[in-house]
Amino acid sequence: MSERQKHIMIADDDPGIVDAVEMILEFEGYAVSSTVDGSTVLDMKQELPDLLLLDIWMSGEDGRDICRKLKTEPATKNIPVIMISASRDIERSAFDAGADDFLAKPFEMEVLLSKIARFI
Repeated sequence: MSERQKHIMIADDDPGIVDAVEMILEFEGYAVSSTVDGSTVLDMKQELPDLLLLDIWMSGEDGRDICRKLKTEPATKNIPVIMISASRDIERSAFDAGADDFLAKPFEMEVLLSKIARFI
């Protein structure tokens, strides 16, 4: 009996990053969904992901605000969140917002995959 495919959601306003990460994660056997609009992350009701890759700087919403909101909701507070940013100096603020891990862009896919594997 095979276990359910793990679902990862990518929220990043850079379509190039979304496409590349999505392709690699699918190749690794994950089910992947993505959005380039941060506010849609807060609309998740069913089909909650097993892990969320969340960009900090997104149009319309700051990823840290999204993370704070997710971590206060009973349905989403236990979803691991790995925050991603091109700015290394905001790593502390990502953890302050409740992120479970942080990854600075540009990143190596092996590093991303090992971080994901720690959580799911």
